[in-house]
Amino acid sequence: MSISEKISLEDEARVHLELANEWEELVSTVRRTVPGFENFLQPSPCSTLLQHLPGSGPIVIINVHEDRCDAIALLAGLDEPFHIPLLGFSQKKAVTYSNALTAHLQLKKLRMRGVHADTDEEEDTDNEPRERAMQPSVNKKLRNQIVRNILEGLWREVVKPILDALGFSRLHSSSETTLPRIWWCPTGPISFLPLHAAGIYGGKDSDTILNYAVSSYTPSITLLADRVKNNRPIDQNMSGLFLTSQPNAPGLSPIPGVTREVRSIHKQAVEHGVRVLNLEGSDATIDTALQHMEEFSCIHFACHASQDQNEPLQSRFRFHSGSLDLSTIIRKNLKNADLAFLSACQTSTGQEKLSEEVVHLAAGMLAAGYRRVVATMWAIADKHAPDVASDFYGYLLARRVKGDGSGFDGSDSAYALHHAIEQLRKRLDDSEQSLLTWIPYVHFGF
Repeated sequence: MSISEKISLEDEARVHLELANEWEELVSTVRRTVPGFENFLQPSPCSTLLQHLPGSGPIVIINVHEDRCDAIALLAGLDEPFHIPLLGFSQKKAVTYSNALTAHLQLKKLRMRGVHADTDEEEDTDNEPRERAMQPSVNKKLRNQIVRNILEGLWREVVKPILDALGFSRLHSSSETTLPRIWWCPTGPISFLPLHAAGIYGGKDSDTILNYAVSSYTPSITLLADRVKNNRPIDQNMSGLFLTSQPNAPGLSPIPGVTREVRSIHKQAVEHGVRVLNLEGSDATIDTALQHMEEFSCIHFACHASQDQNEPLQSRFRFHSGSLDLSTIIRKNLKNADLAFLSACQTSTGQEKLSEEVVHLAAGMLAAGYRRVVATMWAIADKHAPDVASDFYGYLLARRVKGDGSGFDGSDSAYALHHAIEQLRKRLDDSEQSLLTWIPYVHFGF
């Protein structure tokens, strides 16, 4: 290199060094001087997270690795995380369960809400090839045990050891004691598995997590801790429920049950004096829906939904007049967002390719400002969904009457969903098809 070239290279290196030093000083200034940004661009220390935990139950992070599997429980009042080794679980089992469940859902065609989700498709009724991606090689005798076996495996190897270590006791349905909460924060291949439904169904050894706790999920500890820290009251002028049903979105299968669903909820809300608005079909345009999301603290979307694995923020709800994508919702200023009930398909399944980065519609609605979200892991039955929603809101409205009677919020939404699922289970049996009917309903957030 010539002298001039060396000088030019040294000048460039010096500029880079000066910029790096300026960057470090700016970041350091932000951390020192801006309230709430003490850990800007770095992970929050455990001590900070432990200061803002829900008091009604633990948050349980589950780590799945080829060397070992563990649970880390964060509990209000403890100065450090509580470590629970999962000696009977492994990464291989997690992958096996996840692949088997995904393939079984594909075999059952439970990927979209509709009438087909109501029937047990034991035999192929179309001309599609039987060999599909990730389809399990199981005979017909074992096919009806796949979900049951997965739930039992999760119970014996993951959930029950955690509950035992935390000192959770089984409560019978006749007990008047309120069940504690538990928040699941799974990682890796266990992210898609229904921990909230783990258990042994049928027989003398029947036992499930539903007897021990009310389950919720959180995409991250920071998000839930932030909700606890900033648990401010909703503006009473915005308190209320916005409903919309989209039974005939263009290019998608009709879902007539959504109309009965929202009309039933609307009737309940009116009878209890709740501020409520219901727009059906083409009456709810994308713009009007966004407007009412700002004007109502709670929303209920009964429609089709889809996720974009390549562009997660383009995951969307399908309306008669078009699509409402996640990125558009997140850009809105939803200061009083409280509860979102997403009575749709594929609203919490996440990306199979990036299971540790769970970007789905439920997590997206939390990011948009909603404090709690009811979503579905796979297709829900158009036959039963209206009844689940009716029982859910019936519980919330009854709690409102027992309280001060003012406003409407979703603070008891986790218990409301637990109640609604218990009512649905009473109308069903413990068959494989019945399990597939109620398991998809999940609760996210605070």
